Amino acid sequence: MNQRASNGPTIAFDEFGPLEIRPQAGRSWGSSASRHRAAYTRKHAVRHWLAFYDIHDNQLWGYTRPRKRAREVLEVLKKMRRRYQIDQRIHLILDNFSPHGTPVVRHWCKRNNVHLIWTPTNASWLNPIECQFTSVKKFVIRNSDYASHEELANALRRYANYRNQHAKRKKP
Repeated sequence: MNQRASNGPTIAFDEFGPLEIRPQAGRSWGSSASRHRAAYTRKHAVRHWLAFYDIHDNQLWGYTRPRKRAREVLEVLKKMRRRYQIDQRIHLILDNFSPHGTPVVRHWCKRNNVHLIWTPTNASWLNPIECQFTSVKKFVIRNSDYASHEELANALRRYANYRNQHAKRKKP
């Protein structure tokens, strides 16, 4: 029996953003430099992608939210919990951002068999999800000009689905 099956999945969690609706500079395949529209006003506010990375299954997914308070963190943790069998213990790697450690979040995690693994202060780069965000920037954000947050959220979902379909499962 491999380590994952006997001890439950290890999931890395973090927020990516803020995500703005404005032209993003960058390069694209086979096109010449294009001019970006002016973006002097921010009519659309920002969103955040609360993302998860299953280390053993090499799967990435997330949920866009207008804020990243404890309420939103708890909401996406509940969605994450539903992806796995209820009797499986989930080992969740996360940084010490204050909404992650509220009493409500900690209590819910304890009741729902989610073991919190904190990265050290000022060492969020130790969280394995951080290296996944580089590809998100490259393939979803750079050289983009989304019309709405809904369009951006769809692009994030499409990227995660494509990435997960082509990801290799890590050997135990």
